[in-house]
Amino acid sequence: MGNLEYSLQREMLATDRKGGYMSTTIVCCNTRKYHGLMVAPIDETDEAYVLLSSLDETIIQHDQSFNLALHRYKGVYEPRGHKYITDFKYTPTPTITYRVGGVILRKELLWIHKRTQLMIRYTLVDAHSDTTLRLRPFFAFRNKHALSKANMEADGRSYPAKCGVKSKLYEGYPWLYLQTNKKDAEFVAAPDWYYGFEYPEEIKRGYDGYEDLMTTGYFEMSIKKGESIIFSAATDEIASADAISEMYEASLARRTHKIDFLSCLHHSARQFIVRRPGGRTEMIAGYPWYGTVGRDTLMSLPGIVLEQKYKEDCLDVLDTMVREMKDGDFAGSASAWVAADAPLWLFWTLQNLEKHISAKALWERYGEVMKSVLEAYRRGFGEKVKMHDNGLVWAAADGEALTWMDTKLDGKPVAQRAGYAVEIQALWYNAVSYTLALARKMKDKAFVEAWAAVPELTKKSFIEKFWLDEGYLADYVNDYETNDFRRSNMLVACGLDYTMLSEEQIMDVLAVVRQHLITPRGVRSLSPRNPFYEPSYGEDQRSEDKASRNGAIWIWPLMFYVKTGFAIAGERFLPEAKDILAAFDEEIQTSCIGSISECFEGDPPFRAHGCLSQATSVGGLLYISDLISAWDKAPKAAKPKATKATKTTKAAKAEVVEVKVEAEVEKPKKKCGAKKCAAKVAEAPVVEAAEEAKPKRKCVRKKK
Repeated sequence: MGNLEYSLQREMLATDRKGGYMSTTIVCCNTRKYHGLMVAPIDETDEAYVLLSSLDETIIQHDQSFNLALHRYKGVYEPRGHKYITDFKYTPTPTITYRVGGVILRKELLWIHKRTQLMIRYTLVDAHSDTTLRLRPFFAFRNKHALSKANMEADGRSYPAKCGVKSKLYEGYPWLYLQTNKKDAEFVAAPDWYYGFEYPEEIKRGYDGYEDLMTTGYFEMSIKKGESIIFSAATDEIASADAISEMYEASLARRTHKIDFLSCLHHSARQFIVRRPGGRTEMIAGYPWYGTVGRDTLMSLPGIVLEQKYKEDCLDVLDTMVREMKDGDFAGSASAWVAADAPLWLFWTLQNLEKHISAKALWERYGEVMKSVLEAYRRGFGEKVKMHDNGLVWAAADGEALTWMDTKLDGKPVAQRAGYAVEIQALWYNAVSYTLALARKMKDKAFVEAWAAVPELTKKSFIEKFWLDEGYLADYVNDYETNDFRRSNMLVACGLDYTMLSEEQIMDVLAVVRQHLITPRGVRSLSPRNPFYEPSYGEDQRSEDKASRNGAIWIWPLMFYVKTGFAIAGERFLPEAKDILAAFDEEIQTSCIGSISECFEGDPPFRAHGCLSQATSVGGLLYISDLISAWDKAPKAAKPKATKATKTTKAAKAEVVEVKVEAEVEKPKKKCGAKKCAAKVAEAPVVEAAEEAKPKRKCVRKKK
């Protein structure tokens, strides 16, 4: 723990399942403005506020003080309590052990579920002299995206409360109760500002990284060998010292040990589901800075909740989202950003939900919603997003990024994808086909009659516009170009239950993906052979924004890669699928302990970036785990079957799909028997351009 280069790169996270969290490094030194011992919502929105930033511990013996805390100020660390740390354990709750001479002190941090409350138990494991424990809180009382600066408005006073004191720096915030189960603990009022706390992770990203924090004083109490003292910070007052002890023991008893990779993923998954006032159940897209995002919720739900058979959680989240929908779109609600594909992910989630409830129950609950979403696309969301007469969905607006590649730089998308985006067409075809299948089962003749011709029209247009003679799919098509960048988006077109591709085409796409995009950490967002590939995040927000959609590795596309692998190779894909999952065993112990980050750099050593704990990453891996279990545990006669759309031919079955990480040998390009057609070549967009110096021309294979 004394190696700060090691320990400051490892962070911990605990949540209360109602929108609040605790997050800091494993040595309790905050390196981000999002870090804090108590970060919680204070109203019915999904905004969270840093109330308690940190708590400094000091051991006192023979009038000598040993400060166990660690803070970074402008270029220096003071105090340097990390030198006393001898051990850190993650399970069942984060535990840090300090040794100061003959004193051994154990600290256990416990974030209480369904309450805005942090409890810390201090146990004096060993000591040979009279020992005093001092606890000094540091308050921020600000939005998690902001920073606190010294001011005259803050109320630095502490007010009496049972077993402690209460504080509130500003009006509009709740009281924060600081209490202990030590009946003779003394609180010494000593309000003061501490200036210039430095958060290096914010400075790296080009943001302000300096903060001033208020302390109102400190607790001081004697502690004997073998004694445990519990400190509580909460927005509700606890009635007595005994109640504090009982609450801690009861909460600790409910904790489960995270004994392996999957148990860590399961624990992490439960942290994303939050139940808010008013009966809303939502999913946090990522800790520590994201709130609720519609697309991410729908992409993640099958892995986050259905893999663990929590179908009621899935229904509650979907019902919350459906209540907030307007005219078939999530835009404008608390559940989404404006996104052309977000409503279409609903159908993918429902397809997975149907494995846990009957088709009849699903149709009765969501059938009208499904139909309204499709009608909204047909009608159009203004001129931005609309189904054209060719059956494809157009998504374009000046200066806007309407797909999942939504990062902007200087007001422009870093990935120019205006027009027909490949994954949106795949999601659209899947949505229409699935709804038609259910409608036929439920005898909804009017809907079937109105929509029966759409899938074939969409499929015909899709193949004509997107299939390239090089053996893969264009990333997007518009009036000026057929963009041939090799991106992970084409995997969605392979791995949905209803696909527009033939078996041979799917095999071709997988070969390209294996050669250019697959890594041990997921799927690259852009081929390394593309001149606009960004292999690393650099040291500022601009380079991070460029890399995030032009080379960064994402986990969620692996869901479709693995599903397609099983559809093509069946049981023989099991070893490769297991290797894909096992590759993350090390990662869950490095960045955010017990969880998986948002994305990774495109080149080795594949450093983690983005949110510390991301729903699409955790959900993606659990979805893959579920696929593996279905093939691994089922009797041979009951093995899962490929869908009709992805069922392989005998020739395809003969070839086992293997994950060739970082393959260097390029697959020979196929010649196209069809007459080549002219493709308009646009000028290079802001961040992207044609992949090779010579513009490629689109070619369409004619059906035999």
